[in-house]
Amino acid sequence: MPDKKKTVHAAAAGGQRARPRKTSGALAYEPGDEKLAQLREAHRRGKVVLFVGAGISMGLGLPPWSALIEHMAHELGVDARSFGGKGGYLTLAEYFRLRQGSIGPLRSWMDREWHRSDVRVEGSRVHELLAKGRFPIIYTTNYDRWLETAFEHHKVKYTRIVSVADLARLRPGITQIIKFHGDLEDDASIVLDESSYFARLDFESPLDIKLRADVLGRSVVFIGYSLADVNIRYLFYKLSRLWKQSVPDVAQPVSYLFSPSANEVQQAVLAQWGIEMIPLARDDPTKALVAFLEALVDG
Repeated sequence: MPDKKKTVHAAAAGGQRARPRKTSGALAYEPGDEKLAQLREAHRRGKVVLFVGAGISMGLGLPPWSALIEHMAHELGVDARSFGGKGGYLTLAEYFRLRQGSIGPLRSWMDREWHRSDVRVEGSRVHELLAKGRFPIIYTTNYDRWLETAFEHHKVKYTRIVSVADLARLRPGITQIIKFHGDLEDDASIVLDESSYFARLDFESPLDIKLRADVLGRSVVFIGYSLADVNIRYLFYKLSRLWKQSVPDVAQPVSYLFSPSANEVQQAVLAQWGIEMIPLARDDPTKALVAFLEALVDG
C-alpha cells in the first residue's frame, strides 16, 4: 500500500507542504506537490515503468472503438446500432471470429485504418515527450505502431517486444516497448476477442513473467486509460496481487494513474491496489496529458 505520510520531497518542495495552485497555470499542483515530486524523482532515476493506453492516440485522429464495431457489423451484414448493443467490443470481436473463422480480416482493416498516410505523429507533443523521457520500459496495450514511429522520428533507439523470441534482442540502455496486447503485423499476437483477452489475464505467458520482474522495485505510471474500462481495472488488481504474492513482506512502490478529471470514488478504490490518481481537469484530455508529461519529463 502507498505511504500515507504527507511529507514533501525536500529537494522539490523546500521542505514545505504542497498547496493547491490558485492560478490557472499548466498544472493543478504546485511544483513541489508530493505525488509529482516523488514521481519526478523516480523518473529521474529511471525507475518508472510506463503503461500506455489508447488515450495517447486520440490526438492523432485514429478511429474510435465505435468505428471498429460498425465495421464488424457491416462485415457480418447486420445493423450496426443493434449489434453494438449486444456486448462490449471483446464479446463482439469473439462473435466476429466465430462467424468469420479468424480475427485476420478485422486485424487487416484495423491496420489500414489506424496507419493512414495522413496521420502525422511528428506533430504530437505527447509522443515527443514519451520518446524523450527517461522511460526504460514502456508497456502498451495499443496495437498500432505510432509509438515506435515517434521514437524513430525523434531518433531515439528502442527494442520492440511482441513475442518471447524478441526478448533475445534486448540491449542495455535501450528503451523497451512491449506490445502487451500484440501488434497489427502479427495476427497471432493480437489480444482483441474475449478468448485471447482471458488468456492474457492468466498472467502465465513469458511476457507476463517479464512484467512481474519489471514492476518489482519500480513505480508504474498508467496514461491514456479510461477509469470506466473494467479490463484495465482488472490489470491494476492483478498487478497488486502479483506484488503481494512475490514479495509479501516488502512495501509495494506507489504507482500512479493520470486522469483528466478528479474522482474521489475511483481514487479510494485505486488506493487499495497501491495506485494514486493524479487528476488534472481540462476540457481537452490531450492537453491535460501534455501538461502532465511536461511536468514529469521536463520538470
